[in-house]
Amino acid sequence: MAMSAGGGGGVQSTPNVTPMVDVMLVLLIIFMVVTPALLAGFTADPPKLQNIKDHPEDDQVDQVLGIDKAGAYYLNKHPIKYEELAPTFHRIYIDTKRDDRILYFKADQATQFSKVLDAMDIAAKNGVRMVGMIAEQRGSTVSMVPGDVQAKASGFEKTGGK
Repeated sequence: MAMSAGGGGGVQSTPNVTPMVDVMLVLLIIFMVVTPALLAGFTADPPKLQNIKDHPEDDQVDQVLGIDKAGAYYLNKHPIKYEELAPTFHRIYIDTKRDDRILYFKADQATQFSKVLDAMDIAAKNGVRMVGMIAEQRGSTVSMVPGDVQAKASGFEKTGGK
């Protein structure tokens, strides 16, 4: 801070920016920690397959059950406890009398298969009639399923290959 030794000049105000910088740094750190958790949903590295039909995940229509590497369950990218699976499936598929009783299943490739079977058993007992497994196309391959968007783009249908 500077003081004037002379006579006149009146009151001089200088802003103190230190508290503002402290608050901004705290907010920056909070957002850096919270943002990845908000965007994550759940992470699963599904098995890589060849010749699979592309099916986009649609939260509005389709029900997608996921299991991550740690074995945590997610329904439509929202965490759900194992104990809540049965009543939730019952409410979605039986109480609402859905015409389509399809559950899409996405699990990390490192997940124990017993957890996958257990979840599918719970789903089957609570109104699910068909389970679709979500996988990813193996790298450097193109889907050969007739009618698939990727198959048309690759020229598969034009050559008549099977």
